[in-house]
Parts: sequence; C-alpha cells; structure tokens
Amino acid sequence: MIVYSETKGQFNKDVINNLISDKILAKLREKGINGGSDSEFNSWQNSLKFMSNVLTDGDISDDVSVSIEYQIPRTSKRVDFIIAGSDYNENDNVVIVELKQWEKAEKVADEMLHSVKTYVGGADRFEPHPSYQAYAYSLFIKNFSETVQDESINVVPCAYLHNYNDKYIDALSDNIYKSWYEEAPFFIKGEEQKVNSFIKKYVTKKTLNGDILYRIDNGRIKPSKSLQDSIVSLMHGNKEFMLLDDQVVAYDICIKTMDQCLKDNKKRTIIIQGGPGTGKSVLAINLLKEFILKDLNASYLTKNSAPREAFTHLLSHSDLKKEIAIKSLFRSPFGLCQAEKNFYDCLIVDEAHRLVRQMYGDFQGENQVKECINASLLTIFLLDEDQRITTKDIGSIDEIIKWSTQLSSRLIMNDDLILRSQFRCNGSDAYVQFINNLLQINKEHVDIDFDEFNYDFRVFDNPNELRDELRKINDINNKARMVAGYCYDWDVKNHRGEYDIYLEDGFKAKWNLDGDKIWAINPKSFEEVGCIHTAQGLEFDYVGVLIGKDLLYRDDKVITNKNAVSTDDKSSGIRRAREDVANKLILNTYKTLLTRGQKGCFVYCEDKELREYIKLTLKM
Repeated sequence: MIVYSETKGQFNKDVINNLISDKILAKLREKGINGGSDSEFNSWQNSLKFMSNVLTDGDISDDVSVSIEYQIPRTSKRVDFIIAGSDYNENDNVVIVELKQWEKAEKVADEMLHSVKTYVGGADRFEPHPSYQAYAYSLFIKNFSETVQDESINVVPCAYLHNYNDKYIDALSDNIYKSWYEEAPFFIKGEEQKVNSFIKKYVTKKTLNGDILYRIDNGRIKPSKSLQDSIVSLMHGNKEFMLLDDQVVAYDICIKTMDQCLKDNKKRTIIIQGGPGTGKSVLAINLLKEFILKDLNASYLTKNSAPREAFTHLLSHSDLKKEIAIKSLFRSPFGLCQAEKNFYDCLIVDEAHRLVRQMYGDFQGENQVKECINASLLTIFLLDEDQRITTKDIGSIDEIIKWSTQLSSRLIMNDDLILRSQFRCNGSDAYVQFINNLLQINKEHVDIDFDEFNYDFRVFDNPNELRDELRKINDINNKARMVAGYCYDWDVKNHRGEYDIYLEDGFKAKWNLDGDKIWAINPKSFEEVGCIHTAQGLEFDYVGVLIGKDLLYRDDKVITNKNAVSTDDKSSGIRRAREDVANKLILNTYKTLLTRGQKGCFVYCEDKELREYIKLTLKM
C-alpha cells in the first residue's frame, strides 16, 4: 500500500518547506495504517533531509517517483524510502533504501546471523542488520508481485545509516553478515555521494510505462515461480512432512473446499481439531505448499513466532537466502485488521487456540478470529482447545462458529477433520492418555500400562542430573531442550541478576534469550530454558520439564496454585484469573510441555509429594 507518493521534485520541495512529516502522517491516518508516533515523526524529519540531499542532483530527473513508508503487501512492514524509474537503457528499476539514525552497533554473537545490538527506543536492543532488512523487503516484493515478475522490474535494496560513526564500521561489515551486505550494500555518515552514485546506476529518469509503484501496488498478488520451486525442492523427500492416515483425509477435504471457493467465490471456514502430536502443523505446511503451487495467495499463520522461525529454518536447510524467501509465506495475525475482505485466497491458521482479541501494538485490531476469516476466502483453523494457556486466548470452536456466521462464511467441521493418530511420543496415543491420567484431567481414569509403549519417561530428584542426562542426548543431534512453566522470574531480562531459575542442589539457569528466535534449533541454546510460549507448537526428541510450585500433590489430588506464578508474568493472566480458569490454564500448560518430546520426557518437580506421586504412577 502506497502511503506518500510524489515526484522527486515535489519530495524535495516538501522537505525544504518542512512539510514532509506532516504529509506522511496525514496519509497514514487517511489510510488507517498504524504508526506516526513522536519518535517516528522525528525520524522522518531527520532522515528524509539526508535523502533530499542525496537526490539534489540534476542527473536524476525531477519526475522520477518517490514513495515513503510503502507497506509491503501481505505484511505490516513498511519500506522507509523507494525511488523508482528507468536507467539509461530504459530498464525499469525500483531502489529500496532502508534508513537508520543509528550512531553505532555491535555484533551480538556468531550464531545470530541476522541481528545486531544498537541503542534505539531508549535502550540497547537487538535489531535486524539494515542490509538484511532491505534485502528481505526486496525479496518479499519480488516473490509476490505479478507486475514485478511479468514486467521484469528490477528491485534493488540498500541501507543508509546517515549518522553512523565509521569507528564502528567493523560491526556492520563483519563476515557473518556478508550474505546481506553483498545483496544490499550499506552506506554510513559521510557517504552521501556513494548513495547518490548507487541510485543513479538504476534510476535517472521517469519510466516510459507509467508509475511503476502504482502498477506494483495495484497488481495481483501471486507467488513467483522461483518461490514455488524452492518450497517444492525443500520439501521433496523430507520425511518430516509426509502425510499419513487421517491427515490425508483432512488434506483432501481442504483441497476440494479451496476449489469450490474459487469457483463460486463464496467464503468458507474449516475447523481441524487435533491433540498434541497429531500432525496439525505438518498438514498445514503441506496445504501451504499445494496452494502456492496453484498460484494462490496463501499464507501459514501463527500468533507465536517460534513455530514460524523453526519451520522456515527447517525448510531452508540453513540456506540463509532461501530462508528469507520461505519466510515470506509465514506471517502473524498482526496487522490483519487492515487487510481487505478476501485479500488472501487461503489463510492456514496453526495453533489457532492462541489467537487473541487484540495484539500489543495492533491498535486497530478487534478480534483475531474475526480478522482471519474476514481477510481470506478460505480460512483453515487448526486447533486444540486444551492448549489454551492464557486468559487472552480466545481461539475456540464457539468463537470460530460465531464469526463465520457473522461474516457469511460457510462452516465445515466434521469427524473427518479430527486428527486422532499420534505422531509424537513414539506414535503412542496411550502416552497422551497417560499424561491426562497423571494430571487428573480426565473425569474418569483410563487404565494405561506404561510398559506397553516404548517411551523414555523419567523422574529426577536432582535437577542437575536431569540436565546432565539431557545434555548427553542433545550432544548427539541437538534435539533436546529444557522447558518450564510460568513460575520463575525473568531476572536477566529485567537486569536483576545473572540467572532466572534457581532450584535445589545448586541448579541455576536462564530463560531463553529474547533475541534468539531459533532457540529450538540453535546449537548453543541448550543451557537456556524455554518458556511455554517458545516451546508451544514445537517438538524435540527429548524434553526436560521443570515443574514449579504451581503444580502440587495433596491428599491424593493434583492441585494448582496460581499464586506461585511469577509476578513477572505479564502474558498469561493466571494470577488474576478465577480459580477454575487458573487451574485449567496451569494444567494445559504442563500438558503441552509434557507432550513436546517424541522419544522421551524427563521431569523434575519442585514439590516432592508430586514427584513421588509420579514415580508411583509409573510403577502401577
């Protein structure tokens, strides 16, 4: 979506007359786009003066197109600055310029290939490397604009850090970021002329074919052939994405329903239910691939970023550039409130039980279930109501039925769309039943002989021994992680200490880092403990679960204690919830954590009575 769009000549006049920021803000408000805070307003005031200086050059015609804060289709992301036109050979080009006011930055770690640390927003924060950001934006546009593909329009990215001190240049030019700055060069303070020369390679005059950005913005959204080829080749032969049993039936129903929607242009909503490990995510990824191959505007959606990051990393086989291309197929519900009705052909909503009424920062958002259905011709929800873990989670069958009715979307929900086969926990439905028995979730106890299924479940009296055993397993293939519930404070994040979790026998550990988006597969993240938000939707070979004092065993009953939940927990709402709601959410949390392991689960309980109860249950 184009926000501010003018000729180069008019842009320079708006900067000189000090009108540029006011005009951009007015356009944002007119189009109903979030943004325009005081800090953003000031950044326009500062950075756009530098771009005006760059473009004060007679070699670049006054009638080339300039766009500011261009919102990329399918995303809530906005490109800082675009200049579009033709080069000396009449080739149409679009130059993307990512603008930064940073004065310095530093490398975070060798494993964090996309991020740097810099002072922004009043604190030191992890931020994408500017070259990565510019390159990713260009790739998004290339991969989904039919106009760019059909007209062979060249999209060229770069970054301009006009305040950046050359004393800190080594941080940005470190070899770990080479993939990005080779594709999208960055320029710093004192390199105004270099930016000008770079732009003039691609844009010197107005295109002969009308306004390029207008054509791109009003063109059809269509996945590129290269993107289609990528996802097919990356999934080919990958056994982790093979469909089995009831997954195949649900898959066929979804394919047939999509065809019906395209024929009659009528909205439909599908609800697919399944417990932990029944293959909901595998089904979702296969549907995404099929719809992309059919040239459809489809996207995989989850509220939690961890599954999106893990899938893109897994699909790309650690190829950084392929990972960016694949990432464009995955999104969050953030910003869907701004999407037009049926903008998508299909939204595949995984972990739908985690949808909320309004996401932080999504100020125009009302209800993410509603917004998913409104934005898509076909909306496929994959959910497990027993995995709702916060008071904000609204993704229920009743909520989906309510909004599909109000938005005139025909609802499809039947027994063929219930996934029952267990593909996690060594393929054992009995293990999930065992966890239900253990947590006393069932109204009636179902006898389970734990020895009948091949699953490594152990209870430890010493948390250090749990970690040591889990570490040995992780050293083999990096597929074991520790996780915990809401009990422990976030001291490291809040600068109160070096560790977050302290248990008996001198055990101490940190929560997973905020900036480590690939905690589940980062080889150096084993020592960190994943919270429920990080672990939900993921699976490992082995999982080690630290059960805090919010889960106890007294008088032959498993009970919960919401007051043991950390006061740092600002997301679950458990401490403030009614007792029955808090009890349900705590049990759901631990059931989710205890079913993350495919081959084994190691458990340590702070409550000794609970520990002994679980040991006794294993022997029965």
